[in-house]
Amino acid sequence: MTWTGAFGRACRVLLHAIVRGLSLTRISPNALTFIGLMINIAAAVLFGYANSHNYSRMFLYAGLVIIGAGIFDMVDGRVARATNQVTTFGGFFDSVIDRYSDVALFFGLVVFYAREKHFFYLVLVAFVMASSVMVSYTRARAESLIGSCKVGFMERPERIVLVIIGALFARWGAMAPVLWVLAVLSTVTIIHRIVYTYQQTRILDAKTAAEAAAAKEQIAPAPEAGKPQPAQKPQQVPSFN
Repeated sequence: MTWTGAFGRACRVLLHAIVRGLSLTRISPNALTFIGLMINIAAAVLFGYANSHNYSRMFLYAGLVIIGAGIFDMVDGRVARATNQVTTFGGFFDSVIDRYSDVALFFGLVVFYAREKHFFYLVLVAFVMASSVMVSYTRARAESLIGSCKVGFMERPERIVLVIIGALFARWGAMAPVLWVLAVLSTVTIIHRIVYTYQQTRILDAKTAAEAAAAKEQIAPAPEAGKPQPAQKPQQVPSFN
């Protein structure tokens, strides 16, 4: 077994142990989801509290806190399945809280850049925050029309991983390129989903039109047998004399 395989196995064992321990407490999965939001808000406070003198340390703390919040993101669904508490509302609640968690983290960065008077990066973070919401919205809206829209790369796990990298390595200026990557790839993902949804809806519209035409032909009255049909009036041929 390679060291990467051993590490992955150890992580799975640890994750299963956490899930088993939480399952024994009979804690609500929705409560775990909400706790994850509170931890992400704490990370956002650390981002916002940072300044030009302590930002590398505050960002490092924030990155570690986000990792802790990620544990709750990973276990809430598993605990729900292990304790037979899977509900339709639970999935909806988890999705809504995830959006709040994303916005909270980027809002903390907005506060940091506003306090440091870095107007350009303030606008960039605001754009990334809006894009992160739109990535999720385009999928949700598309799936209400076409059933599935999982195309695109920049999903929430990728965004969180990039934010963690930017926070942990802020001492070396990692957050700025991370924001650029988030801005570009989120925009590409949104465009990809719009194009994909356009293509799929055209297929669905064509199929619906064909079914409607076929149904119209089936209900059209057929001529009665033995009933004389009205004679067609002969068309007059125009004279060119």
